[in-house]
Amino acid sequence: MACSAFCSVAPYHIISYGTLLGTSMFHSFINGPVMYKSIEKPAFSAAQKSLFPIYFSIQTAVPAILALTFPGNALAGVSPGISGLLDASSRWNSLLPITTMFLTGLVNLAVVLPATTKVMKERQGQSKRDGKNWYDQGPHSDEMLALNKKFGMVHGISSLINLTTIISAVAYGFTLGSRM
Repeated sequence: MACSAFCSVAPYHIISYGTLLGTSMFHSFINGPVMYKSIEKPAFSAAQKSLFPIYFSIQTAVPAILALTFPGNALAGVSPGISGLLDASSRWNSLLPITTMFLTGLVNLAVVLPATTKVMKERQGQSKRDGKNWYDQGPHSDEMLALNKKFGMVHGISSLINLTTIISAVAYGFTLGSRM
């Protein structure tokens, strides 16, 4: 009897899902905004630079864990694990949001984060050349204005991708909730 809970993939699936949704919601809507308003810009940038690789790694790894621990549906004859996730009955309500979460995390981790880091380094270099920090009141050099605009663009793209992850996680939560 004790093995049934520990040997089942279901608890690991729920714990993984809760970790992903909780981490995403907390970092996006509490941690990030509070730090932005509470600490100096250089400290905020340093903290985010350290946090984002971990955050996006979680958003990439946990959907893979969700796929591996997919509980299936014994009553409907859907196997647990990836084979059940690939079953036609699971494609829209489970496979789509889990795949979306994985891909959005991966794109942020492997593509957008390096692009953002590159722009941040370029801004630091331009700050040294200008003798003025990127976050100081204007006027700024044309080069710094272009870098600030580029940073805003990649940051906005990352935010939209992150929001897609959160929406997919919430949608999948309704799928999980419908099984209770």
